[in-house]
Amino acid sequence: MRAAAASGLYIHVPFCLRKCPYCDFYSVTDLEAAPAFAAALEDEMRLRKDEGGWGGHVFGSLYLGGGTPTALGSPLIERISDAAYRHFSVLPNAEVTVEANPATITAEGLSGLRAASINRINIGVQSFYDCALSFLGRMHTAADAMEAIRLARRAGFDNIGIDLIYGLPGGGLPGANESRWAKELETAVSFAPEHIACYMLTLEPGTPMEGDLRAGRFELPDDDTAGRLFLDASRGLSSRGYEHYEISNFAIHPGYRSAHNSGYWDNRPYLGLGPSAHSYCDPVRTANIRSVADYIECIGAGELPVETSETLDATQQMMEAVYLGLRRSEGIRFAAFENRFGVDFTSVFEDVADKFVAEGRMVVDEIGCRLTPEGMLFHESIAAALIDRI
Repeated sequence: MRAAAASGLYIHVPFCLRKCPYCDFYSVTDLEAAPAFAAALEDEMRLRKDEGGWGGHVFGSLYLGGGTPTALGSPLIERISDAAYRHFSVLPNAEVTVEANPATITAEGLSGLRAASINRINIGVQSFYDCALSFLGRMHTAADAMEAIRLARRAGFDNIGIDLIYGLPGGGLPGANESRWAKELETAVSFAPEHIACYMLTLEPGTPMEGDLRAGRFELPDDDTAGRLFLDASRGLSSRGYEHYEISNFAIHPGYRSAHNSGYWDNRPYLGLGPSAHSYCDPVRTANIRSVADYIECIGAGELPVETSETLDATQQMMEAVYLGLRRSEGIRFAAFENRFGVDFTSVFEDVADKFVAEGRMVVDEIGCRLTPEGMLFHESIAAALIDRI
């Protein structure tokens, strides 16, 4: 079985040294409970394998996300990784990723990650400008980010991903955002990472930064500017040899696509461990308890820490297939869609698709339909228009 066809294993490490004001992922800044969390995590692995029905799965990817997994230190990360290999069937060629904050990266720590079977590191650079990092509330500087990439390469990582955020306030200067973003991309490419993810700054309700926006403390770029920044990334990175394989993601070669994240978009099963982690095995999706203390207590009582469970009906599954399929450069493959749902795609969606083709936002051929880079700008509304036909 190839890694690309296997299930995914996600471990949510709910600890950060400091919370970023734009982030709504679950995490806490008190690391005192980290050892107890690691012990509970091993117990959840046993429960999931023996009682949760995951013992028969073969996993082609292991992803430690958060939070800030590297805040735990490499000894705890190695303990967690070793436990995953003991309790589950993880392929020898599995992609094993850890997310890392540049402020937590050291040469010694990277050596420890290599010893823990980590073969891919995803570094949360976010920006190569100190002013942008300060606005985002990040702990690291631009120099820290650049040194983290260099250290990762020296440590032997040949699969490095970096995350960047665009769409920050432009300082009121015409073209400031575009100019800064072009330099961000140029700097990123100079390090030759195998993977680059570019995310538009999105402020979720309840985050401190969203409150500041509502209070008028800053303004975000308008939609036209945000659209230009997106297309600048798509065209700029494509011209430098990166494949724009998903709305936010670029790989220097198809072999460096994120195998784990691709599993989400391809409807493959994934098991999520840790507080707030989600799991999916068609057609059931579950979510874990969103509290470190409650998670540890639940596991200690010998119970699965599941807080919510949802069984998707055929319509919901088709809606998700359309939404996720249009995120990828391959788009929606007609034969696969019909095999899965027993529905001829063109007979249901042809007239809507033709409209977007005429607008230059979609390409339709005998294989399937996919969005152009310009169409990806309108992914939400295009997906909604197709979903309305279901």
